[in-house]
Amino acid sequence: MKFSESLKSNRDFKNVYSKKKSFANKYIVMYVLENGLDKNRLGISVSKKVGNSVIRHRLTRLVRESYRLHEDMFCCGLDIVVVARISAKDAKYSEIESALLHVSRLHKILNGRQSFH
Repeated sequence: MKFSESLKSNRDFKNVYSKKKSFANKYIVMYVLENGLDKNRLGISVSKKVGNSVIRHRLTRLVRESYRLHEDMFCCGLDIVVVARISAKDAKYSEIESALLHVSRLHKILNGRQSFH
């Protein structure tokens, strides 16, 4: 991720949650907060309710890769927290990618630039 870094500290996650502005769909919930920096910070949360560590890490990788490939489409200066829902457990990459872009459009954090792969 060239323009972004990971959101790691519990305080940062709580700060984003405290804004209480979220949108969701079948697979993910996304919280967004402006961070005042010139880059985005992405945090991914997958509960133990979703599955064992293999499933949780797989979902984390799918979300991170979906974000990485479309990173140039996102506005800068945001803290983004993505929470995977239980229904995402059996989802394919294309479904996670579609869900991430859908929720991002709802938040209006996508630029006009499209990236085609």
